[in-house]
Amino acid sequence: MAAVQWRSSGRSYDAELQRCRPEFAPVDFGDYHPLKAITVTDTKTRRGARKGSTSSSCSSSSSSVPPDPLSSLMDGTDPLSMFAAAETPAITHSASAGDLGKKKKEEEAVGADFEPWSLKRGEILARFTTTEKLSINLFMGSDRGKAPSPGPSAVSEKVRTRLEELDDLEEGSQKELLNLSQQDYANRIEELNQSLKEAWSSDQKVKALKIVIQCSKLLSDTSVIQFYPSKFVLITDILDTFGRLVFDRIWTMCSDPRTLPESFTVDDVNDTAKETCLNWFFKIASIRELLPRLYVEAAILKCNRFLNKSGIQETLPRLTAMIRGIGDPLVAAYARAYLCRVGMEVAPQLKDSLNRNFFDLLGSFRQISSESVQNQLVLQRVEVPEYLTLYSPAINWILQCIAYRAPEPLLMEMMERCKKLGNNALLLNSVMRAFRAEFVAARATDFIGMIKDCDEAGFPKHLLFGSLGRSVACADPPESERLTILNEAWKVVTKVRSPQDYINCAEIWVEFTCRHFAKREVNTVLADIIKHMTPDRAFEDAYPQLQSVIRKILTYFQDFSVLFSMERFLPFLDMFQKDSVRVEVCRSIMEVFIKNQVDPTRDPVILNAMLHICKTMHDSVNALTLEDEKRSLSLLIIGFIRMVSFGRDFEQQLSFCVEARASFCNLESVLVQLIHTVNTLAMETSSVMRGNHSRKTAAFVRACAAYSFITVPSLSSIFSRLSLYLLSGQVALANQCLSQADAFLKAAVSLLPDVPRSITVEGKLRSSESFLLDFINNFLSTLLVVPDHPEHGVLYLVRGLLNMVQDYSWEESSDAKVRVYISALPLLAAMSQESYLYSIPKVDSNETLYGGDPKFLSEINKLCETLIGQILDQLKTLGRDESARRQASMAFSLFGVLLAHGDLRNNKLSQLFVNLWNLSQKHGHSETRVSVRTLDFLKLQSQQADMSHLSETVQRLALQTRT
Repeated sequence: MAAVQWRSSGRSYDAELQRCRPEFAPVDFGDYHPLKAITVTDTKTRRGARKGSTSSSCSSSSSSVPPDPLSSLMDGTDPLSMFAAAETPAITHSASAGDLGKKKKEEEAVGADFEPWSLKRGEILARFTTTEKLSINLFMGSDRGKAPSPGPSAVSEKVRTRLEELDDLEEGSQKELLNLSQQDYANRIEELNQSLKEAWSSDQKVKALKIVIQCSKLLSDTSVIQFYPSKFVLITDILDTFGRLVFDRIWTMCSDPRTLPESFTVDDVNDTAKETCLNWFFKIASIRELLPRLYVEAAILKCNRFLNKSGIQETLPRLTAMIRGIGDPLVAAYARAYLCRVGMEVAPQLKDSLNRNFFDLLGSFRQISSESVQNQLVLQRVEVPEYLTLYSPAINWILQCIAYRAPEPLLMEMMERCKKLGNNALLLNSVMRAFRAEFVAARATDFIGMIKDCDEAGFPKHLLFGSLGRSVACADPPESERLTILNEAWKVVTKVRSPQDYINCAEIWVEFTCRHFAKREVNTVLADIIKHMTPDRAFEDAYPQLQSVIRKILTYFQDFSVLFSMERFLPFLDMFQKDSVRVEVCRSIMEVFIKNQVDPTRDPVILNAMLHICKTMHDSVNALTLEDEKRSLSLLIIGFIRMVSFGRDFEQQLSFCVEARASFCNLESVLVQLIHTVNTLAMETSSVMRGNHSRKTAAFVRACAAYSFITVPSLSSIFSRLSLYLLSGQVALANQCLSQADAFLKAAVSLLPDVPRSITVEGKLRSSESFLLDFINNFLSTLLVVPDHPEHGVLYLVRGLLNMVQDYSWEESSDAKVRVYISALPLLAAMSQESYLYSIPKVDSNETLYGGDPKFLSEINKLCETLIGQILDQLKTLGRDESARRQASMAFSLFGVLLAHGDLRNNKLSQLFVNLWNLSQKHGHSETRVSVRTLDFLKLQSQQADMSHLSETVQRLALQTRT
């Protein structure tokens, strides 16, 4: 069986193509159209229907088209339409009084557009810090009353017990913690918060109240005044916890046996819950000191809903008036802020209380200049401007509550009150930040006039212009006033001496400039920023602000020809000298470029700037750079390369690729893209210049080939090198550059022994065998059109490839080598045809060179016989190794090659054909379905006039099923 005489069957590819084409048959769809909705009627048969009945409970679709199984589930209705219909309630022309009331309630409630206190909390804690030592003084008292006696008691005894407990709160033992750092203080307050929850869960309600009262007293301490806003945040967290615990307890008492609805009224509350609620208010009313009594009652303000309908409405004005008794203006301001905060949570519609708190706050401003406050500032060595900033969180919050969904006239009223107070800078700043940007922007000129009249000593004017800038950057002031606004603001901003204060303000006004002006004004602003931030390398402390400037410019200037024509833009980028920050900025520029640059560009300004930016990203890559980072940077650079086009100036395009190769040599995927670009360029050149300037075209294509031949060896991935050698060889061949194509293909063959057995794919080690086989099959298909070199032997590239395959160190259990031999047989059979299946224009393949020469065909047949002998030897080896499944698979593969390409008129080849079939069926490892279909095909083929010789062979092929 080893001595096989190979002979390829003659093939007419055109005739085979005609036979494979499907027959055309007209189809009458009737009313059917693929875009027409399908109407499907559900078919149901009544159970127990009388047999033979002529009536039917089902109807069929009028269309003959089979029903869509997805549409049948929905009766032909579009699922998105059904979903929309289900989600959208029917609109009626009349609404009930309940619906109108619900709508009104929703309008009164605080919406998602109101910035909650939780978002401000972290900012305050981070901003108001201190290095001074802090202390906590607590008078916790004893634990009398911890376990109240069960059963009912007289009202007088209850009152006496309550008073004793409260006296105990204020006369108990003192616990003092000294020399605490800021973090220690925060940790102690959190411990108290946990103690409060534990006391409550263990039914020690009096102890819980003690903790809340003593923590509230801490808010009267301003000994470390810079820390007071943060202290307020920490302690009001405890008050919030206490308020929730009390409310939830009373709510639970009302929820038996049925749950109390969210919109409950006093009538839904039982007597026990009302009595408990009233008891809490009585306890709080008995607290002697004003500040804890005020804070604790404000914490449970929501509980008034359990007592009467107007409880909250009556309590808010009373608590507002109580704050007037607090002597320290800073303590009073934060007490008002807490009351407004609670008020917005429980009754946002009660605007009068919010306004009254704010107006009282304005009236207390004169206390700031009082002797007691000034002495305190001197004692703590705090300057007035720093002291005034301590009010900002409280004032900002109160004004935010007032300005929420407020009409425009209220802003005008606030502006008038500011003027009456001599344009108090602190107040004016809060007003601009609180009200809607549209309202502020419309009166930007008026605000600038008020800012000019402010006292510079109390509150820096650049902060005021910063607040104004936030509004005019979000909303558009009158067009006729924009230039004046910018000039007036920048006069103040550019005079700020502190680099940090300057850039904080300049960053805000950059957005206004970009939004409303052209590159000239933006370039001027950038020049001013460079001037202020370059001395003493001040930019090193302002990278976040400078990055923000870049982001804002990129938002409004996405035409990069305009962007890079700004003289100061690239010098501005030079200020980013920290590697990580510089790369991040370059990345952001590249992302915007790739997203918005629709058309290819050849603008030299853009190209030079983008090459500089890409080179910066590339140069950041080192041995420690993660693969994901390399991949991300490579994608950005590749995106830029793909957007560069010099049209028909192919030489300039190639020069760009040469420069890019030198610039991005450390990123392999970028080099791969450049090689693909050059190969595409070679094909475009040949296509455009075909018939004209042939010498010049050939020279250019050879230059492209030289570029690829030089670049490919620098790649570390061996499969990238193999595939690019093959691709470049195909391109050279398509452009009639035969010597260059020959060099590429020989380089690919010589590289095969270096292919490792395993490679890393997506971080996992995998066998390289499948990748290598794919490459070899692709390579073999190319060799059909490659003419033999005149100085080498017949089929020298095919022989060289097969020799490399023979010498390669395959895995012992692998059949890959024999698989290559099987794949080579169709190539050799195709080479023996009078006319090849495909060819390259203007390239004479072996069919033309040899013209069916008998010696050439003899060489092909000898090589085929050698390959078949190697394959049969392997089949015998697999039989001895009892590898039946591998043997069956290989035998069937060779059987298929003989069927498609062998001349089965030859008796020996026909006998081998039958033997291979029997071997594939021998152990029952063949796929029965494939075998059946193969036999059917053979029977069909044998009925053709020129294939009658198959009839006898088919009769000798039998199926063997698995046993």
